[in-house]
Amino acid sequence: MRLEYFQMIDRVVAVDAGRLTAEATVPEASPVFEGHFPGHPLVPGVLLLETMAQAGGYLLLARMGFARMPFLAAVKEGKLRSFVGPGAVLSVEASLVHEGSGYAVATGRILSGGKRICDAEITYRVLDFPAPELKAAMLGQAARIGMAVPGG
Repeated sequence: MRLEYFQMIDRVVAVDAGRLTAEATVPEASPVFEGHFPGHPLVPGVLLLETMAQAGGYLLLARMGFARMPFLAAVKEGKLRSFVGPGAVLSVEASLVHEGSGYAVATGRILSGGKRICDAEITYRVLDFPAPELKAAMLGQAARIGMAVPGG
């Protein structure tokens, strides 16, 4: 997990047509912790939401064979249930709820030590890749976290 670069997923553990499970370890040190909060470092809730959104995004990329790009469109029923500090090991889950008409919906959930940290329903707008550089970067990131990629 590289918080300051929004690289939230370290490794995909499993992926199938409707579900993805990933792991992420919060770094012991990050510039993010300098301001959130001095003397009491916590992962910002918005970055936990981003982590769930990325897990669902990778699930959708895998389903679509990396032909189109899911963009975060909405977060519904987001609940932050516990704090996450440096060194925490996270299990991140995403499950497909709906896909069609240029949109997709997935549920996301993060656990740490068997304890539920947060969950949300996330909507994505699914579009053609706006730039070949973005597609190349997404393929590279997916390969880095252990996903099977087309041509890889």
